[in-house]
Amino acid sequence: MRWTDIEQIAADLAAQYPAAEPLTVDFTEIRDRAAALSAFSDDPARCNLRILESIQLAWLDRLDGIGRTD
Repeated sequence: MRWTDIEQIAADLAAQYPAAEPLTVDFTEIRDRAAALSAFSDDPARCNLRILESIQLAWLDRLDGIGRTD
């Protein structure tokens, strides 16, 4: 999995951290959590703010889609 696999990263983060509130996770933590996923094989330093924001929003959408309540 690479940084461009935003939806897959978001799905894996949602599965691994179901109780997390993506909007409260800072971007360095999102980077670290994504890079730690077992299927991740890209260079952790190759991401940027736009990618991390996209992952954060896709992660939030994924959790909202499974009936998470605030």
